[in-house]
Amino acid sequence: QVQLVESGGGLVQPGGSLRLSCAASGSILQLNRMGWYRQAPGKERELVAHITSDDITNYADSVQGRFTISRDKAKNTVYLQMNSLKPEDTAVYYCQQGVTVVGGSGLPRYLEVWGQGTLVTVSS
Repeated sequence: QVQLVESGGGLVQPGGSLRLSCAASGSILQLNRMGWYRQAPGKERELVAHITSDDITNYADSVQGRFTISRDKAKNTVYLQMNSLKPEDTAVYYCQQGVTVVGGSGLPRYLEVWGQGTLVTVSS
């Protein structure tokens, strides 16, 4: 089955940086849209950034200019470089990848797969 393994979260002081990684494994025929979301306690999950199949990037206004999303198609991996972190960036960050896999019938099937989340805490 397709799995996403996230890494890179942790505790960082305001103004610091972290780099999140999300690697997909399994029988993946094609990577499509890939993105990062975050969710703080008591709040809804929100989009942070995403990158399309043709490598077009989009960012939430709150992270524009501070975060950078990128992907390595050969490694089935998406990254989120987070700079100038603020306390309000504290959340569990979830990786999401749209993938095309082979279905039970042998035909291609599109799925959206989520990682288990990695906690980012920005605090002095």
